[in-house]
Amino acid sequence: MSVFFQVVLPVLLVFGAGYVIQKIAHLDIKSISTVALYVMLPNLVFKTFYEADLNEEYIMMVIFAALLLAAILIINKVTATIKQFNQSLESGMILSTAFMNSGNYGAPIILFAFGQEGFTYAVSFLVLQAIIMNFFGVYYAARGGAGIKLALKTVMKMPPTYAVLLALVMNLGSFPVSENLMSVITLVGDATIPTVMLILGMQLAEITVKQMEWGKVSYASVVRLFVSPLIAYLLTLVLPMNSMLANVLIVAAACPSAATTTMYAVQFDAKPDLVSSITLVTTLISVVTIPILLIVLG
Repeated sequence: MSVFFQVVLPVLLVFGAGYVIQKIAHLDIKSISTVALYVMLPNLVFKTFYEADLNEEYIMMVIFAALLLAAILIINKVTATIKQFNQSLESGMILSTAFMNSGNYGAPIILFAFGQEGFTYAVSFLVLQAIIMNFFGVYYAARGGAGIKLALKTVMKMPPTYAVLLALVMNLGSFPVSENLMSVITLVGDATIPTVMLILGMQLAEITVKQMEWGKVSYASVVRLFVSPLIAYLLTLVLPMNSMLANVLIVAAACPSAATTTMYAVQFDAKPDLVSSITLVTTLISVVTIPILLIVLG
């Protein structure tokens, strides 16, 4: 229980604050999300990658993310073939199971559980997952040639993409950043995590479930919360990485469905009600599964 009270409960309280304020005040989530994405997150990303000791661990992180995504896509393709899902339903299941909420859910959990060292890995993985989700998530929601074009356009619109590129150039080129400028970057970047935590609570407050398809919700929940971290664990055994990075990646892989996928599902009519249901259910169940996983990981 100490893991729940020390790691999970503080995070849930912030989510709860976002949930309550949205129910009461009905704020414009898009405006707040835009500020977080276009102003706060690029600063956090730049600081993380500028100060990072770039080595083979980052290569392992990319390989890990690619293999995990491929494994879950295969699982969904086999399931869709056996159960004869139509393309819209298959896309909805992929959105719900392949893309985890490693940002406004996983990052704060990892910060409380593993400290600053784990959090640095979490932010790097957060950026990688955001790029993957904004490309493959859009592609599977839209499908076809238009999906690929839109996916590329979406990734190139992401300010963190350019923050990563700039930070890598300055890091590898050993270009200095003045102390005052880095202080401002740090100040704005540090506001990212609490803000996106509040946004998640607000997003959950906006989810409405008209009809729960329990069979499909159960399947997606099992894949997202149990199969995904199991695959992640197996990958960390095969790929050379330190124990801290391995633990961070396993916890990130065990996070609930990303709330962003609900927006994609609505925009491209990829079973939005089902995707919303899965996002809500996996988030609620993760309150139990994440503490258990943290205890197992020690």
